[in-house]
Amino acid sequence: MYSIMDAKVSIPVARALHKLGRDVHDARRRRRIPVAILAERASISRTTLNKVENGNPGVSLGNYASVLFALGMADRLADVADPRHDAVGLELEEEHLPQRIRLSRQVRRNG
Repeated sequence: MYSIMDAKVSIPVARALHKLGRDVHDARRRRRIPVAILAERASISRTTLNKVENGNPGVSLGNYASVLFALGMADRLADVADPRHDAVGLELEEEHLPQRIRLSRQVRRNG
């Protein structure tokens, strides 16, 4: 487990957050936005923005989302857990589909 100030996360989660932080940092630099300006636009402190850019797991998802919004990148955040991209969930759901579908007795009588 990876731990920063009581925020214990698995190594894959820590790596994903670290990459997200690096990507946010790079996006800010590509846009030539100073830390103070981006922090103000995201309504967070400069310290919190530094934590976001470092991929700190103790930072709230809301702060990550605010920074992404301020960078104009929040649209993809809404699709992170979209069921259309959930290959495992779709496969499991497909396994439980009925083999046959029968009309109910009442529908057969009335139909």
